[in-house]
Amino acid sequence: MSKPNRSSEPTKRPRRTFSDEFKRDAVSLVIDQEYSLAEAARSLGLHSNLIRNWKQKFMAQNNDQAVLSEDEKAELKRLREENRKLRMERDILKKATAFFAKESQ
Repeated sequence: MSKPNRSSEPTKRPRRTFSDEFKRDAVSLVIDQEYSLAEAARSLGLHSNLIRNWKQKFMAQNNDQAVLSEDEKAELKRLREENRKLRMERDILKKATAFFAKESQ
């Protein structure tokens, strides 16, 4: 009998552990910032099922209480829209500045 070829055996990755704060922040992306599970998972380099499990545990711990009130959610939505507009205006001004700097040379 010969030994099995070790190079063909899959190598196990070390199991990653996450702090409670990291888990809360990941769940916050989904609940508070209204990311989809897939978007949050992609941005954090995780699988969406992992965040789904954390969310379910978080909701069970908080007895399904809303993390933000409806007024807070509306304000958050308004502020996000304002932030998006400001970033767009900033980007336009950056491009205009670069254009005029190039023209003046």
